[in-house]
Formats: sequence, C-alpha cells, structure tokens
Amino acid sequence: MAAQWFIWGWLAAVAIVFISAAAWLHPRMPERYVHVHVWLLLLPGAAAAAGWIGAGNAEAGPWRFDAVSWLVAVYISLLSWAIQRFAVRYLHGDRAYRRYFSLLTWTVSAASLTWASGDMRLVAVCWGLPLMGLVALTALKKEWRPAQFVARQMAVVFSLSWLAVVIAAVWLGTAAGEWQLASALSAERLARLDAWEKAVMNGLLILAAIIPAGQWPFHRWLMESAVTPTPVSAVMHAGLVNAGGLLLWRFSPLFSGTGAHIALFVISFCSILIGMGISLVQADYKRQLVASTMAQMGVMLVQCALGAYGAAVVHLVLHGLFKATLFLQSGSVVPRIGRPGFQRGSGSWQGGLLLGVLLGVSFWFASPNEQARLLSALLLGASAAVAWGRLADFREGRWMGLAAVAVLAFGSETVRHQFLTLLGQGEATVFVPPAAFEWTVGVLFAMAALTAAWLANRRTSALAVRVYMHLVHLGEPRPAAMEAHPRYLASYLKEGMAHE
Repeated sequence: MAAQWFIWGWLAAVAIVFISAAAWLHPRMPERYVHVHVWLLLLPGAAAAAGWIGAGNAEAGPWRFDAVSWLVAVYISLLSWAIQRFAVRYLHGDRAYRRYFSLLTWTVSAASLTWASGDMRLVAVCWGLPLMGLVALTALKKEWRPAQFVARQMAVVFSLSWLAVVIAAVWLGTAAGEWQLASALSAERLARLDAWEKAVMNGLLILAAIIPAGQWPFHRWLMESAVTPTPVSAVMHAGLVNAGGLLLWRFSPLFSGTGAHIALFVISFCSILIGMGISLVQADYKRQLVASTMAQMGVMLVQCALGAYGAAVVHLVLHGLFKATLFLQSGSVVPRIGRPGFQRGSGSWQGGLLLGVLLGVSFWFASPNEQARLLSALLLGASAAVAWGRLADFREGRWMGLAAVAVLAFGSETVRHQFLTLLGQGEATVFVPPAAFEWTVGVLFAMAALTAAWLANRRTSALAVRVYMHLVHLGEPRPAAMEAHPRYLASYLKEGMAHE
C-alpha cells in the first residue's frame, strides 16, 4: 500500500508540472514566473528518488515501477531541470520563448510516463508522444525553412517508429490475451506465438528502436537535427535517442532468438563505423556531437544485442549526462586568443596503447564469464587509450584529468554491478547469445579499430581519401536542410529598421 502512495505521489508531481507547462501558453503569463516553473520540475525527480529508495517494485492500476523505471524518472526529471535552467537565459528574446518551456516539459514528462506504464496500450500511445514533441520543438522556428524541412522529415520517420510499436503491442496483446506487459511477456503466454510471429515482432521492435536512435539507414534525420536550438539538442541527444535501448529491455523476453540479435548487431555496428567516421571528419562541432551520438547509440544497441541490458541502461544514463553537458557547453569550444594550456603533438600514442591494453585485459580477467564482458573490456581499453592521447596534449591538469577519467570509468562499473543486482538479471527471461557470437563481436570491433589506425597512418593513400570523402558526404545535410544566409535574419533586420 505504501508503494502505491509513492506512485500516486509521483503522478501528482507530474500533473503539477503539466499544469505549470500549460500555463506558459497563456500570452499574459509574466516571464518572471519561468523560474517558478523550472523549480517545479524538481518535484517529479524528488518523488521518484523517494520511490526508488523506499518503494522498490510497485504497481498501481496501469502504472508499474521497478528499479529501472524509478531511475529513469529521476534521470529525466533532473536532466529536464538542468536544461531548462540553461534555457532561461539562452532562449530569452526568442519569439517562441513560452512555447519552448511548455513543449520541453511535456516532451520529457511523456517520456517518463512511457517507462512507468505497465499496460502495453499505454506504452504504445506514450511511445510516440515525446517523439512528436521533439518534432514540434524543431518546428517552432516557423520563419526558418531548414527547420521546417527537418521537422517534416522527423515526423515521417518517427511516425514509422510509432506505428511499429503500436502494431507490435496490439499484436502481442491480442495473441497473448493479456494487456499487462509483465503478464503478456511470461513464458507461458509467449509459448502461444508461432516462430514467424516472434520474428516479425522482433523486426518491428528493431525498427522502432533504431529510428529514434539515429541508426543506419535512418540516420539522416539525426545528421540534419543540428538546426535545433542548443537546449532542444540537449534534450534530444541526452534523452529521446536513448529510448530504443529501454524499449528492447522492456520487451526483452519477446526479443529473443539469435537471428534478431544478429540483425540488431549488424545495423548497430554499421552505425558505429559511420558515426565515428563522420565525427572525425566533420569540421562543425555540433555535427561532431551529433555523429558521436549515432555511434554511442550503436554501442548501446550492441549491448542489447549481446543481452547485456543492465549495461545498456547504465550506458544510456551516463551517455545522456555526458552529452547534455557537451551540448550546453558547446559555446565554450570557440578558440580564445591567448588561452593557455594547449599544446598539439606532445602526446605519446605508445603510452596510451599500453595503458589501454593493461586496463582492458585486467577488466576482462576480473570476470570473464559475465555477459558482454569482452566488449566492455575493449571499450574501456580504447577509451583509456584515446583519453590519454587527448590529455597528453595539455601542459597542465594532465594527471588530474587522467585520474578523473579513471574514477568515472570504475565508478560507472560499480554502478553497473549494483544496477544488475537491482534488476535481478534473470537468465531465464533474458536471451543469452552463444559465446561464439560475443567473441565474433569482439573480433570485429578489434578489426575495425586496427583498420582505422591503418588508414590514419596512410592518409594520403587513394583508399583513405576515398573513405574520407565518402564520410564527408554522409555527414553533410541535404540542401533543403541548410541555409548559408538564413532569410529570417533579413526579416529581423527589416523589422528593426521599421521600428527606428
């Protein structure tokens, strides 16, 4: 009974935030009350944190909370608060100032409700609401043609993802004779499905997951999303693109079979290669971050393909915090004359390689039988090697920076272990791919890294030039999605001259 009070308390906090967001649409609402609205955003986060600590697993009507649902509610609430605090000054003076806060609040609230719902019909409805909220946020710049073009493209692909979830949920609920997600995904009810039905449903889940994650071949909308204002980009890249991993986790008993996991891995692996390649050749900082998100979401979905859902959920939370920080601080990357502390070419790649190998091997030998441990070891080693190379470029703070990287790496590993314990990662309900599959994944990642290093050392070769130009082409938006001299700036100038 107490657990239900936690749920209703959280829903009440969400309702208060919704009402506050609706009030912002009124044209006479004073702008100074934006601070009240932003501080109200802490209510759902506080209620979710209390529920995570004191309630544990709880159900109330169509709502169901477990460790993941509470964690996601806390994460989304605090992230939304931080981003909107930034937007108070960043968006001030924009024509759609009020609507940005309303839509941002509604979008993140709908995302929280998606993972708090235990009814598949509610999941199907809520899945598309934050995606459509993102489309509305992108389309607020009505006077800018590229923003309108990108919003239309996003609406098309997001509708496809939404339709895939609706079909899968209705199909599963009808076949299983049960609309509660936990009951419909029980072994007894899943046994009623034919093999071809499971295969089609798995295909629909993959389609629904890879579209918002900006994975190949649906990556174009993500590459062109740089037209959105920075707070919208932060919400997009720190929250909504992560939804695919959570969707696959919620439907993990259904998402089983080696074929589905191999298909997900192939798509995600191609996306990692493309995303990393684009981020290395792009000159625009914001597009570098966009391409990095594509690659990171590919890594998250590879973890799902290996059955390591706990690691995938922790990955998406840590990546979201990291990427939101990068977007909100994107203005600080502009070079400043006389800025001390940076010196190119002083790093030692041999030292970084040695450090990465030692960390990766030690991490893997600590628990070689754990799911996706080999992939995690490779990623940890590669991250350490790259971090060393970057930190070695700085005269000051190098060792402190390396210590911070090490603390974050092993701190996230501690969080992952605790999270797996909370999840009760039962092998009876989570598909475990064959060991050969995991080894194949590790070998492919290692081969890709060696190939990238080989091309980097032969930049003038015909193959390297061809790959470089192809990646530049993949990272460039379509002509309709960009404008060298935005026309709306000319309209602003005319309006200003008319008032003089």
